[in-house]
Amino acid sequence: MARLTRVQQQARTRASVLVAAREEFVAHGYAAAKVDRIAERAELTRGAVYSNFPGKRALYLAVLVDLVDGAAPSAAPATVVLPPASLADALGAFARTWLERLPLVDDTAAGGRLQLRSLVGVVDDEQGRAALAQLAALEALLLGFALESYGPEAVPGDAPVRQVRLAELVLTLLGGAGFLAEQAPGFGDPFDRARACEHLAGLDLADRWTPSYLPYVGPAEACREPWSPPAGLVDLLSDEPVALDADGLVAVVGAGRIGAAEEAVRSARPGDRVTVVVTTADPAETGSLVRLKVRDLAAGLRAVFPAESWQRLQLVVDGEGGVASAAGLTDSDAETEGAVRVHGGAIVARAHGRGAAHAVSVAPTTSAAPTASVAPTASAVDSSVSSPLRRDEA
Repeated sequence: MARLTRVQQQARTRASVLVAAREEFVAHGYAAAKVDRIAERAELTRGAVYSNFPGKRALYLAVLVDLVDGAAPSAAPATVVLPPASLADALGAFARTWLERLPLVDDTAAGGRLQLRSLVGVVDDEQGRAALAQLAALEALLLGFALESYGPEAVPGDAPVRQVRLAELVLTLLGGAGFLAEQAPGFGDPFDRARACEHLAGLDLADRWTPSYLPYVGPAEACREPWSPPAGLVDLLSDEPVALDADGLVAVVGAGRIGAAEEAVRSARPGDRVTVVVTTADPAETGSLVRLKVRDLAAGLRAVFPAESWQRLQLVVDGEGGVASAAGLTDSDAETEGAVRVHGGAIVARAHGRGAAHAVSVAPTTSAAPTASVAPTASAVDSSVSSPLRRDEA
């Protein structure tokens, strides 16, 4: 038998730890689980466990990511997903897909929490809760993009119509169902909840994309610099390699500014590829948390909606800081927000701070200096903002 390489041995050890950790969390739950017992289950030393995962929370999040990845359908299914016929049908189909995670009455409490991807008592520090709030906004944004292909057309001259607030309501209802399933197993009828989500389609929330700060965003820096992003990153939405060298907009955000993804997509020019990169110095915990929430939601979206619903957007985690460095961002942290426009293999515009994605979207694609150093006018903002692709435009 051929001897395993160091990389292969590390992968085998990590896989053994994950299997043992899942058994431990199912048996005892997160709070009562012990790293020593996980090491015993995996027939490894405690040090071998810690050489792969910095702590119990990182282990738990890795188990949840592995669970989601194992349950997710293929990014390229053998059959084409037929889009729902109406907004109500789309809401019902998504709700039924989401509710499949609810544990059965005879499941153990700890096993049921794992099945629900429960983070109760796991992410309880201020930084983690702030990241979860940003990720909840991102989940609503992604679902909202998918739902917008069924919403009303915007009246010419009006702000784009959103379905993000509707998505927030749907996810709130489903999240409440998950919390009740954890606290009171068997309570309520999942089919009633799915029908309730369908009825939310009749709400008129007057949801429009009109950020008050965009007219005051300063101009991007015009430049002409080499663009050398790292290779090997994977899009969390499609599970496919990311084309960072393609023309378009790359927004780099910290865990506390993930909500800026909406600005990046809506401000982008028609046809632009938008890549949102979440940069973090804590890939084992913050990075895993981002992967967990995005991949979990993406699996539900792929089961219901065609890929065109979010094909303009790529979303990746940069745990090594390579993309941030390539974009000229140094000392990045949770509040980092920056963006670059890539054209012809070079960075042609760069901006830092709030509104960075909008600034590079309205910047010229040449290296010529801007004609004026003033903020874009309101009319420029209106003309630059676009909506995700509708089904009839794909």
